[in-house]
Amino acid sequence: MSYTGRLAPSPTGLLHLGHARTFWIAFERARAADGQLWLRDEDLDPQRSKAEFSAAMREDLHWLGITWEHEMRQSERFTHYRAALQQLIESGYAYPCICSRKHLTQSTQAPHEDGAAADVDDEPIYAGTCRPTHSRPLAPGPEPSNYRFRVPDGETITFHDLHAGPQSFTAGIDFGDFLIWRKDNLPSYQLACVVDDAATQVTEVVRGRDLLKSTARQILLQRVLGLPTPQYFHCDLLRDEQGVRLAKRHDALSLRTLREQGVTPEQVLARFSL
Repeated sequence: MSYTGRLAPSPTGLLHLGHARTFWIAFERARAADGQLWLRDEDLDPQRSKAEFSAAMREDLHWLGITWEHEMRQSERFTHYRAALQQLIESGYAYPCICSRKHLTQSTQAPHEDGAAADVDDEPIYAGTCRPTHSRPLAPGPEPSNYRFRVPDGETITFHDLHAGPQSFTAGIDFGDFLIWRKDNLPSYQLACVVDDAATQVTEVVRGRDLLKSTARQILLQRVLGLPTPQYFHCDLLRDEQGVRLAKRHDALSLRTLREQGVTPEQVLARFSL
């Protein structure tokens, strides 16, 4: 199968050096494989996604020398996400949840997208308050409703990461039932990512190593939905002088700020340790 990769920025702020390094690695790997790239605008959340950031990320990526062949906007694909949710409900893997979630507004974004310092996402393991006692298909839940994915407790999900090496996570121990749909009619990052990677026939996902645990979640979704599992390359994270992972709060290290200061693309690339 020919190589297909993707760049998946979210237009909730300006791209910083950490984003740039990850996207440059994705671009280089696609080019080395004589493959193609998708630019996926992860603009799911209408409250946080801004048109000016969407335009800026395209300009900044092109300025750095990164190109792609195809584009997609997640905000235009809700019927596909809803169909996947319905499949999960009918197969007994999704159930309605009325529990509050402290970081519910973050669920459409990749874990730690906006600045937590941990290397691996640490969403609290769900206590199972709304989890049904059986896995049979459910009657429709209250509308509107959040929905969670029922993980197979005790099952170990393993995969070989092309950069980080062998990985192993146990459902119910390393992560619990996770949100896949919000009651304001928005899919979670996990569900949308799986649906779109399959729709664009992505063969390799390049992203930060803080998403290793998300990969285990997504492999479970892929299995249940009957979708292929791509290969994964989780690259190391760039950090600031205090050792904290770069995030969108680091405005001084955004590509736009560096451009305005007269920094060249070559000088940016020289800062990457590939």
